[in-house]
Amino acid sequence: MAWYDEMRAVHGRLRRALELVRDTADDDPSPADPVTDLLVYCRGFCTALTRHHTAEDAVLFPELERRHPDLADVLRRLRQDHGMIAYLVADLEHALDRATDPAASRDAVVRHLDGVGAIMESHFRYEERALGGVLTALDLRAPRDDVLGPL
Repeated sequence: MAWYDEMRAVHGRLRRALELVRDTADDDPSPADPVTDLLVYCRGFCTALTRHHTAEDAVLFPELERRHPDLADVLRRLRQDHGMIAYLVADLEHALDRATDPAASRDAVVRHLDGVGAIMESHFRYEERALGGVLTALDLRAPRDDVLGPL
């Protein structure tokens, strides 16, 4: 298994999920239940992103640290990014919890999505650059979902 390709595929799916959420936020709300789709898609995206980072922190990064001690600073930065993203995701989820007025809720959620999206994209690009060579050569026999999350 080419772990670099797998990571890029997971990042691609998370990028597409974020776009789906943004597209839903931009749509005119249905008169019956204006925020339901947005809530469902946002919660799904938040869960997927969190599980991806949790898997990296629990399985991938410790394995890379063991095999490549020279990556300690890179992995520390990536873990810090994960913490920052988790904080932003929690803020987004709090905005979702308060989503009652359709227009105000969408505006607040979009602002939070923009923040999560900007940090997520920066993080993904750095991670792919910093770990690309190591992941291309990595011979790790573990289920993909354990290493990169269930995406």
